[in-house]
Amino acid sequence: MATIGVQAMMLKGSFAEIGPFETLRKVSAIGYNAVEISQIPMTAGNVAELDRSRSELGMDIAALSVAVEAPKAMPTDSLKENFSKIVDDAKRLDTRLLRIGMLPFPAMKSIEAVVDFAKRANGYAERLQEHGLGLYYHNHHIEFAKFDGTYMLDLIAENSPAIGMEIDVHWVQRGGLDPVRTLEKYAGRTAMVHLKDYRIGQLPESAFGMLESGDVAGFMAEFKDVVQFAEVGEGNLDFPAIIPAAQAAGAAYLLVEQDELYGRTVWDALQTSYDNLTAMGHAGLF
Repeated sequence: MATIGVQAMMLKGSFAEIGPFETLRKVSAIGYNAVEISQIPMTAGNVAELDRSRSELGMDIAALSVAVEAPKAMPTDSLKENFSKIVDDAKRLDTRLLRIGMLPFPAMKSIEAVVDFAKRANGYAERLQEHGLGLYYHNHHIEFAKFDGTYMLDLIAENSPAIGMEIDVHWVQRGGLDPVRTLEKYAGRTAMVHLKDYRIGQLPESAFGMLESGDVAGFMAEFKDVVQFAEVGEGNLDFPAIIPAAQAAGAAYLLVEQDELYGRTVWDALQTSYDNLTAMGHAGLF
């Protein structure tokens, strides 16, 4: 049975302000008992607090984020520079899943660059398997660009057989594909799924003011920006179909995430997603 948790990217401000333990205490109070760690420095102090959250809060550290090589301006350990530390952190936190959040930007430019990235990542995945750890790749929408008729995500999958998938259903939708069919495609290879809704927002009053003043370009800029991230159940994605498809695909964790909050607090957003998922009949997955 899959477990619903939280993707910690949306908690990075709280991690920085009050630390991992107190942040995860608030997450636990809502009703989430699993967290995927992302975009926080894996310092000795932070790792110790994550470990404390396991023993005192019962928090399941579902997965840790890694990069193949150290990304610029991102607090992510890299497999190239920090391999032994990553293994040690995972074992301390009883985490068997590692995930790459995005391929490096230069790897997006050509088939050759994508394939090179995938093969290098696959080499690390094979090494991690020797330590009982699995490596997974998280998609955005860019992976549904085509090179010679083949999706970038398929190029990655074909050239990294030791790597599994973390399917983000919002970015699948934004990439123009159906989340359920995509989960079915990668069934048996998907250990994690990001639950992130997809909403078409309302045009702001200011946009109509631009239109009335003759600023058509300004209005059109607002018009193009109506696609929004949303709390689970507050957008247009068919989660009553997506969640069973994710479970059927073999996902161990379903992780709530919302990249932008549009003025709401992260705690309000997480509560809304929790309430909606519970109302859908998934209380038992928390």
